[in-house]
Formats: sequence, C-alpha cells, structure tokens
Amino acid sequence: MDGTLTSTETAKQIDIEALQTIVGNDGVIPWDNLNPALQQTLTHAVTPGTDLQAVVYPKTQEELAAVVAHASQHRYGILPYGGGSKLHWGGLVENVHLAVSLERLNRLTEHAVGDLTVTVEAGMKFEQLQQTLSEVGQFVAIDPAYPQTATIGGILATADTGSLRQRYRSVRDMVLGISFVRWDGQIAKAGGRVVKNVAGYDLMKLFTGSYGTLGIITQVTLRLYPMALDSATVILTGDATAITQASQTLLSSALTPVAVDLLSPALVEKFKLGSGLGLLVKFESIIESVQQQSSRLLEVGEKLRLQGGLINTDEQNLWQQFNQQMSQPASNSQIVCKIGVSPTVAVEMLNQSQTIGWVHAGVGLGILQFETATVEQLLSLRKFCEAKGGFLSVLAAPVELKQQIEVWGYSGNAFNLMQQIKQQFDPHSIFSPHRFVGGI
Repeated sequence: MDGTLTSTETAKQIDIEALQTIVGNDGVIPWDNLNPALQQTLTHAVTPGTDLQAVVYPKTQEELAAVVAHASQHRYGILPYGGGSKLHWGGLVENVHLAVSLERLNRLTEHAVGDLTVTVEAGMKFEQLQQTLSEVGQFVAIDPAYPQTATIGGILATADTGSLRQRYRSVRDMVLGISFVRWDGQIAKAGGRVVKNVAGYDLMKLFTGSYGTLGIITQVTLRLYPMALDSATVILTGDATAITQASQTLLSSALTPVAVDLLSPALVEKFKLGSGLGLLVKFESIIESVQQQSSRLLEVGEKLRLQGGLINTDEQNLWQQFNQQMSQPASNSQIVCKIGVSPTVAVEMLNQSQTIGWVHAGVGLGILQFETATVEQLLSLRKFCEAKGGFLSVLAAPVELKQQIEVWGYSGNAFNLMQQIKQQFDPHSIFSPHRFVGGI
C-alpha cells in the first residue's frame, strides 16, 4: 500500500512463501496484484499509510488457524473479513499487515430441519443461505445490510440485524454456537445446537458486535424459523404527534408486527409514500391474520387523521429498496451514523431532521445519513443523543473525517472491562487493532 507508515507502526515484511505453503500459491495475493475494487475497499478500512501487504484466502479452519499462528509468531496485524461489505464500518484499523478473507470458508456444515437449526462456515453469503433454507420453508430471521454480499460471520461480527428485530430480537439471539480461531492459532468452540445456559463467558454474545477484534469466527450455528404463509406492509404518514400515537398504540396492542419502522420526512418523500413523518409496519402470518391486523392498524391511522395505505404487491422490493438506501452510501463522501434513542426521542429527531433517517420504533435503534457534515455537527448531534440517554456512532464516513473524530463515542463505564477482555482474547492486539471502542 502506498504511503508512509504511521508513527505507531513497525515496518515488517511478510513472508509470502511461508503463507503459500499453508494455503497454496493461489491463496495469497500480494497487494499490487489485487483488483482495484478490493484495494479501494481495504483502503477505506485502514488508517492512511498502513502497511497492508497481501490478502490470504484459507479454504479450511485448519488453514486459517495455521495462518493466524504464523501471523502471531511474527506479530503481523490481521484484518479479517467476509464479503468486505461492512469493512468501512467502525474505526480505522492500524498496524495490520495481512487481510484474511473467509470467502472460501463457505460451506453449509449441517442443517437439522426438524430442530430448526443450521450450522454454516462464516464465509457463506447470507442470500445463499436464505435461498437454501427456503427450499424447506425456513429462514434466518434477520435482514442485514448488503444481503447479497454479506457473510454470516460478518453479520455476526457487526451485530447487523435489521428491521426484523421487532419480532425476532437481535442477531445475538439467533446464535446457538460458534467456532473461532484464537490469537495463538488454536480453534475454540462455544455453544452448540441446543439452547442452554452455562457458567462463564457467553462467547456467542461476546463475539457478536466485536468487529473482528477478539478472534476470527469460522463457523456459526443459528436458530431458524418457519417461513410465513403471507405478509403485508402498512404505511402511515402525516403529523409527528399522530405518528407517535399510532406507534405507541401499535406497540402496546395485541397486534404482532414483525417490523415497525419510523421514517424521516425526507425518506418518505424520496420513496413517494406521502408527506410528513412515516410509520412502516410489516405483518407476517396466515392470510386471515395479516388482513385483520393490517385493517386494524389502518383504522388507528384513520382515527388519527393519518394518510394510510396497504402494500402487498412489490412489498419485498420496497423493503429491499429501503434496506439498500439506508445501508449503502451513494458515495464515499456520504456519512452514515447509527443512533440509539428512545422511540419518542426518535420521532422528535427524525421530524426535525432534514436528512434521511430510519429508526426501529420498538427499540429506538436506527440510521441517519448525511451528504455532508462537519465534525462539530456530528458531535453536537451526539451530545443531543447522549443527553436523552442514547448514543451516536459513525459507521461510514470519509477516512479524513474518521481521523478527526472518535467514531464510537462510547461514554459508559465498561471500557476498562472491554480492555481486559481484549487483552485476554488478543494479548498482542493482532486482530483488527483500533477498529473498536476506544482504539481496542
């Protein structure tokens, strides 16, 4: 990679031949031989000047373990990734020499149809897994960003759940077991195919959202759900106060939506769904239940003088377009922030915002997009969120901006514990150093 090494980085020359003896000649691609698109993806994940020299493609857990053992012995920093779709999320990585791709660890290991569980290697694409499961009427109940390219390991590492968390909770609640490679190249396992509580670390939850800083996930066991027979989506738009009332009425009712999302006026206008704030609600069940629940919500909207409509044709396409809009920046200069606030504060924020935003009403987690924003503007918005008991983290932004701001903005009291866990799992800080909270 072009540029000068950072002041904290020690120049190292990786041993390409030694790595090739582990993964084969075609399993190590030097930096200069990478395609430009991958070079660009990796460049946006690291601090300028980082001495990233090659990408390694192991085909098995054992090969990956041997690569990590070699890297640990020589103190090579490692940037692990799956499809690369979310490498630009989080902090800029420093002091790495190798990128390790898991795209060749992509096999389905076991599918226990009757038990509603599946075990897959971490490099399997999410879309491929869903297609396979759909053949027996099952699915993984998450809707992550970049579903075509995102891998199971990457989804777990970034805790990327999506709108379905309203009904099915977060991605960490889907994980029954994992295998991972430790800093010393040993393969470790946690959990299994059944749900049970044990003493000690809950490694599945610990690795979920760790952004590749504790180890490299190699295999995941997930709980599955039967596919619904029918679905429909209701859209309500209008006055913010009325949208708040509609949302609260829905969430406190006996209705069982699988997704409840608040849309900013700019997003409502962009998709030509009406005017004002929006409430997008999805129901899944048997056809009679879907029809009845949709009708009841539309009645609530009518009483509150909201504009309402039912979307049951091109419904899947609509949700895909929303997902794409919120997860994929239109350019490298665009800024994407993850926020967490109470649902009532979310309504206030979205209604006042001139930008595109989307918040999961039941939990208050969401996304804000900015075409441009200064560090001062982002810090001001973060201060507002924190004053309301929430947070704001910068997921995607130009490298120059990320160098000027602490992207996570974590101000809780668990940082010392996070450092201790990092030290225990990765004592030499070889896995994605500086990508996580506080430079972990």
